[in-house]
Amino acid sequence: MMPAPIALMAYARPHHLARTITALKDDPLFASSPLSVFVDGPRSDADRQAVEEVRTIVRSQLPAAEHRFQTANRGLAASVIAAVDELLDRYGRVIVVEDDLLVSPDFLLFMNEGLDRYANEQQVMQVSGFLPPLSRPLERAVFLPQTVSWGWATWKRAWANFEEVPVGHERLRTDRAFGHRFNRQGSYNYRLMLDRQLAGKIDSWAIRFYWSVFKRSGLVLYPPETLVANAGMDGSGTHGTSGIVAAAVEPPAPLGAFEWPLCVSVDAQAESVVNKAYRNAFTTPASRLKVRLAQMIGR
Repeated sequence: MMPAPIALMAYARPHHLARTITALKDDPLFASSPLSVFVDGPRSDADRQAVEEVRTIVRSQLPAAEHRFQTANRGLAASVIAAVDELLDRYGRVIVVEDDLLVSPDFLLFMNEGLDRYANEQQVMQVSGFLPPLSRPLERAVFLPQTVSWGWATWKRAWANFEEVPVGHERLRTDRAFGHRFNRQGSYNYRLMLDRQLAGKIDSWAIRFYWSVFKRSGLVLYPPETLVANAGMDGSGTHGTSGIVAAAVEPPAPLGAFEWPLCVSVDAQAESVVNKAYRNAFTTPASRLKVRLAQMIGR
């Protein structure tokens, strides 16, 4: 089967984009993968020069790719949604990479094999290239209930469940166990993030896709160790900085030999390990206390 198409999302970070392209070109499957590059329009005059530098890099380094250069600024969420919609309508599957990611040389192999293996498993809704830093790799690829936004893939059948306007989110407040699972057993306050999305305070496709997958008991395939590093956690992008990782210097090493999941279900042991990694990396003791208090009082 032809490798899945890649949607490369870019905006106003030419240095980061150049590193992302270099890492992708080191992947043997990249040359045979259909590629569409989506560059958003400048948000203001201050971004105009950087956006034009990004477009120049795309024209010179990826001349064979399809170029989607927006005149107006859509924002990241609308840009990702439109790109995924377009490529899924054409190909039925897509791999999404943003302009601050450094991928392993076997990133595309894992993503394509995952897309092929689980194409007809309705419960599997995403393939992840990212795994948070662990003290040691997992024993095998695993299924977890959490979606990711740093290097991922999906199918048209799964993306059809995407809710641009989340429905039924009230259950997160009325069903404490349901809300606790949504927050990854207290690892991160995703409910607050969804509340902020609903209130118009943020514009995130990722929290809406997570909700869409979670409410349907969907699964995400993860590698035994990360195939994606983020070089953009340096204040240059819309995410700013994060405690989960420092800005990456090099792409992750190749996986080598590994085993696929034993069955299509959540790996409870791996889930506990990964949740702990998120909890330690993303949250402070004070923020963890706030999550626990909110859960206790049902807010």
